[in-house]
Amino acid sequence: MYAVIQTGGKQYKVAAGETIKVEQIAADVGQEIVIDQVLAVGDGAQLRVGTPLVDGASVSATVVAHGRHDKLRIFKMRRRKHYQKHGGHRQPYTELQIAAVNG
Repeated sequence: MYAVIQTGGKQYKVAAGETIKVEQIAADVGQEIVIDQVLAVGDGAQLRVGTPLVDGASVSATVVAHGRHDKLRIFKMRRRKHYQKHGGHRQPYTELQIAAVNG
């Protein structure tokens, strides 16, 4: 059984037992959270798609860790203008262990 969830403005396909990295969630490590924004639930050949959410469906997960992704290098340059600008960014994430797909 799998589900398509929405969190942090992005969509993820998850199944029980998987570990995913999502946008940072304000929760402590080891805390159980419930994601109720489920867009679709599939079980074998059956697929239930919500409009926009599936009624009564939820995904329970445990927060494993918090961290930051690898650094993205940002380089801006204007040719012939003697302009170069360097920068970087590290996006914070929350790692979730999917416990169960309900619904």
